[in-house]
Amino acid sequence: MTASPAAHTQAPLTHPQLTRNAWIGVLLGIGLVAAADEIGLHQLLAWHHFYDKSTPKVGLFSDGLFHAAQMIALIAGCFMMVDMLKARAFSGRMLAAGIVTGMGAFQLWDGTVNHKVLEIHQIRYGVNLLPYDLTWNAVALALLLTGITLWRRGLADPAARQPQ
Repeated sequence: MTASPAAHTQAPLTHPQLTRNAWIGVLLGIGLVAAADEIGLHQLLAWHHFYDKSTPKVGLFSDGLFHAAQMIALIAGCFMMVDMLKARAFSGRMLAAGIVTGMGAFQLWDGTVNHKVLEIHQIRYGVNLLPYDLTWNAVALALLLTGITLWRRGLADPAARQPQ
């Protein structure tokens, strides 16, 4: 005997499950944008270190700590995503919304708090910072607002409630 098609359907994802997917995405988004910053600006372009208020050796050490933190965020996010997949409670749409939100939130935090309030580093040295700051924070704000919009739409869209 074969089971009816209805027996293979799964209940729609709940609001908490959708939200959990999005928060996992936030963690992954933070890890991804931190990796892009660290690899691109810290290592390849050598524009700054995570902490530039001391010696180059301390700056390099701070980059190592920053790299370790972003790797922890990525690895933890991946394990959490696998748990959602195993539980058949995964929503790729909500994960993507969280990733974009996390990328924007981290970049905006970095551009405002780290660069301007704490002044632990600047994007680049020896140049007019205004175009860099405006671009950095405009991209961050665009990512953040896009992510929040996707998150809200995902929670309201019945199609996003279908487990994947």
